[in-house]
Amino acid sequence: MTKENSIKIGDVFLLGNHRLACGDCRDKKLIAKLFAKEKAKLLCQDPPYGIAIVESRENFSSTKNKRKPIANDHLQSEEEYIDDMARNGLDEAGFAAALEREMKVEAILEKVGARAEKMSDMDVELYYQYHPEQFRRPETRLARHILITINDAIAENTREAAHKRIADIASRLAKEPQRFEEQALKHSECPTALEGGKLGDLPRGKLFPELDAALFELKAGEVSGVLETELGFHVLRCDTISEANVLGFAQAKQHIRKLMEQKRKRAYQQTWMKQLLGNESNVK
Repeated sequence: MTKENSIKIGDVFLLGNHRLACGDCRDKKLIAKLFAKEKAKLLCQDPPYGIAIVESRENFSSTKNKRKPIANDHLQSEEEYIDDMARNGLDEAGFAAALEREMKVEAILEKVGARAEKMSDMDVELYYQYHPEQFRRPETRLARHILITINDAIAENTREAAHKRIADIASRLAKEPQRFEEQALKHSECPTALEGGKLGDLPRGKLFPELDAALFELKAGEVSGVLETELGFHVLRCDTISEANVLGFAQAKQHIRKLMEQKRKRAYQQTWMKQLLGNESNVK
């Protein structure tokens, strides 16, 4: 890795189904950049690991030791909590009242949405027939990787040392590919190590070009040689290959019904809200 393409604070990378960011997990701008236009389904404010690289299973388990500082252990004090509310124009009573109102509104909207018309079997089948492109599935490959990063400030991660480490791993796996998950957990410097290096079931174009090209040349169960990207050195394994196909109606119909009923529910809620606001305007 050259200085020109080295990783900098604030950089965000897409690696399979995972997004990696370099920086402080408390940086709001970095988090916004990491999420892009996606919506979070779950926000975990104080995970037991985060911005620090977990070097071994022993270190991971020992994060519960309160005498050892955790990289992103930033629990708010009572004063910080009160200051945060004040910046948003709230006190504890106001916050509780706002939360109660929001919960009531959500409960009412849920009841309103339940009145929306349900999808008939004919509606579902027509949607499937008129939107065939939505049910075509490209070829995908279930991939795993092991990453060794390059950092000249760390003796074992200089370019020469990192390459030797990954070459030794690749050599072991060439003889015993079934050890890939064990080797990933033990050696990989990517958060995916905790899942045996699992990157996910990927179509073409989801990885760095160097990894993507290698992955789609592998047969199921094969392990690549040493590969290099701007993140560092990698070894890949292709676990399984799913051929391109078209999702059958029997497989798709439940998803279609759920999707369309959610759309009808939202449309009904929006219409109800417009009518409610319209009535309030007329009263004024």
